[in-house]
Amino acid sequence: MTQLRSQMRRAAATDATVFIVGESGTGKEVVARAIHAASGRRDGPFVAVNCGAINGGLAHAQLFGHEKGSFTGALSQHCGYLEHASAGTLFLDEVTEMPLDLQVQFLRVLESGTYERVGGSDVLRANVRLLCASNQDPAAAVASGRLREDFFHRLLVVPLRVPPLRERAEDVTALAQYFLDEMNASHGTAKRFSRRMLESLAIHDWPGNVRELRNVVQRAFIVSDDVLDSDFLDRARQALRAQCEDGVLHLPVGTPLARMQRELILATLAHHHGDKRRTAATLGITLKTLYNRLEHYGRS
Repeated sequence: MTQLRSQMRRAAATDATVFIVGESGTGKEVVARAIHAASGRRDGPFVAVNCGAINGGLAHAQLFGHEKGSFTGALSQHCGYLEHASAGTLFLDEVTEMPLDLQVQFLRVLESGTYERVGGSDVLRANVRLLCASNQDPAAAVASGRLREDFFHRLLVVPLRVPPLRERAEDVTALAQYFLDEMNASHGTAKRFSRRMLESLAIHDWPGNVRELRNVVQRAFIVSDDVLDSDFLDRARQALRAQCEDGVLHLPVGTPLARMQRELILATLAHHHGDKRRTAATLGITLKTLYNRLEHYGRS
């Protein structure tokens, strides 16, 4: 993390494109916001876009904007994400999920620095600093054809990797205390961790990374009086545990339907090594529906 912070400071001092790679929940957007806050564009807007959730038919209009009457429903001129981020930073999250035709259009913007709104003829200049992120290996996305190679090389100027929480176990207690301090300050309380809970936090492997840790602390904070105890973590792990062996998910009879859906989606996502597009195809749902479900589960 010390090395990552050093790399972030160096990246912030330039306007170069940064490609942040890390598992879900590691804090890629936090890294992106920190780079923006330390950059010369700190007084400009920070606009975050989830590329996997962009509406396919309206993707170009969402990103570049559109003119009145350019398509059905375009009742007025609309500024796109690129225009909203002018003089600031545009953060493309899950960039490996960007549709291929949109990658072509965005590549032209990166190369020329100009673009046009959908249905317009005025040439606009893009004055943004670009940061992007993915929980996928971008080289694997190129190999599978989901990410154009020329687009990939244009984005990969400054690569940053955010390590998963299991690789920095010494940070768990400090982060947990930080989250608890925040909650105490917000609610005017003085709650503390029991020794047992601190020990439980230290031995957990945190597949959901920092996001999971924060949720565990928040859940324990809500149901505790003065001392947050390890039982809460143990019960949560037991309640959420589903057996998955050799590609087969085992759930007990009587499992609530919503819980079954959650476990099936997460198990399929893990089976496909985090590849959301393949997961959606396997489950027979749209990529947008998958993103909505994962956001609901706190795993987006």
